[in-house]
Amino acid sequence: MSAQGQAFGGEADAVSFVQRHANSEAFKALFREGMTLVEEAASYLDGPGRTASKALRRPAALAYATESMRMTTRLMQVASWLLLRRAVNEGELTPQQALSERHRVRLTKQELSCDTALLPELPTPFVELAERSLRLQARVIHLDRSLGERPVSAAAPATHPLAAQLARVAAAFGGR
Repeated sequence: MSAQGQAFGGEADAVSFVQRHANSEAFKALFREGMTLVEEAASYLDGPGRTASKALRRPAALAYATESMRMTTRLMQVASWLLLRRAVNEGELTPQQALSERHRVRLTKQELSCDTALLPELPTPFVELAERSLRLQARVIHLDRSLGERPVSAAAPATHPLAAQLARVAAAFGGR
């Protein structure tokens, strides 16, 4: 099996369903969905969300600020994972190189952190974006765990092949 067909450090003697999924049209759809959500969230937070947040009373404004930071971080981590996985799928990185970079991606299951009593006060588009980001993160975490990734001691390349794409994702959120 080629390096592209393996998960980040997966078994070489069999192709699992999850590994096939990671290289499939379903993964490409997940990738597009993730990147679209990153763009939607950035656009909302920098435009209508910024305006809407100014009209919130103090407790709701604090909840909005907290959730927007958490959502931004969550989406950055999901986007980073998707970019690494796509780089392996397209042969831009070996599974070992991806594993050496993987330690920077922190996928941890989250829930909305604000008091549920404040949710009705938050802008509906914002709550919907946050909930979509949580569902996407849960799917990525499931896929990540299913791939059974293990750390590899291989050195990272001097110049990361995805640096430009990761910088674009960071720029989409305006350095939040």
